[in-house]
Amino acid sequence: MTVTVIIPCFNYARFLPGAIASALDQRDVDIDVIVVDDSSSDGSLAVARRIAHDDARVQVIAHPHNLGPVAAFNDGLAAASGEFLIRLDADDLLTPGSVARSVALAEKHPQVGMVYGYPVPFSGSAPESHRDRAKFWDIWSGASWLERRCQLGVNCITSPEVLMRASVVDSVGGQRALAHTHDMEMWFRLARYSDVGWVGGCDQALHRDHPDSLSAQQVDVITDLHEREDAFRLLFEDGMGDVSENARLFRLARMALANEALSRTVSAYAKGRGATPETDGYLSFARGLGVDLIGLPASANFSRAERLGPVRSPRSPHLLGWAALYRMTRELGAPVRQSRGI
Repeated sequence: MTVTVIIPCFNYARFLPGAIASALDQRDVDIDVIVVDDSSSDGSLAVARRIAHDDARVQVIAHPHNLGPVAAFNDGLAAASGEFLIRLDADDLLTPGSVARSVALAEKHPQVGMVYGYPVPFSGSAPESHRDRAKFWDIWSGASWLERRCQLGVNCITSPEVLMRASVVDSVGGQRALAHTHDMEMWFRLARYSDVGWVGGCDQALHRDHPDSLSAQQVDVITDLHEREDAFRLLFEDGMGDVSENARLFRLARMALANEALSRTVSAYAKGRGATPETDGYLSFARGLGVDLIGLPASANFSRAERLGPVRSPRSPHLLGWAALYRMTRELGAPVRQSRGI
């Protein structure tokens, strides 16, 4: 069973050897690696070529000009020959045995087009010990998995933990031109046309946190909301699939995004930031989604905050308690999603 690992790289010479080694050292599968250097200025291309010279399993594609991460991945995808695919950022790592664990699930369940597991976040030196045995598998129908994502309006995948079936990717295409949600849109698109598998109880990748990472370059919340809307819109208005079902799911996603915007508005009022450009931005976004805001879970508290106004809202025990609960739920949500897969 062959697996092609595509590594887009821009100015990550210091991390690239580790990423490549984490792929080549995988056991019980045939691995090849495609490094796509996106016109780096730090010697990344020379590092990649040196490794490729010493190991025939490594291929290097060099961009003469910087084209961005979407083009880098798609160019690697065009050159890939494996039955399965992994997109590995040059600053991340695969854990030992992770690819074989994902392939085992995919081979057992041929209807699964995407397999993922838990990505361990780290900074500094990579952790040396990992949970290396899968304790269970979860298989979701693509439809149920995607509906859950629409209900929540958020992504649950970082990237390096995903194994894709190449035949499904060939059918749905590569990444689309979205600034920060191109990964999210592609995972959701794969789920439209195949089932989704989860390798539970083990660590499938190491996701590096550092100041220069793309994920660390946080966009502001309102921009993030707009870009998630763009991902859902591109997904459900691409002319593919059932028109009525696409409309239903897109509405579900817009309701989730609108509720998040209202929730953030209430939280801002409770913290003394009501009636500011921040809350104006949230409300403008929510009202522009074309869904009825009345009846959303956060609508009653939003009405209370509007009624109390920016001066009295921070003195409301009800709003303060709600804002604290919302913050806790939001902070715990991402780790829970990553540990349970959904």
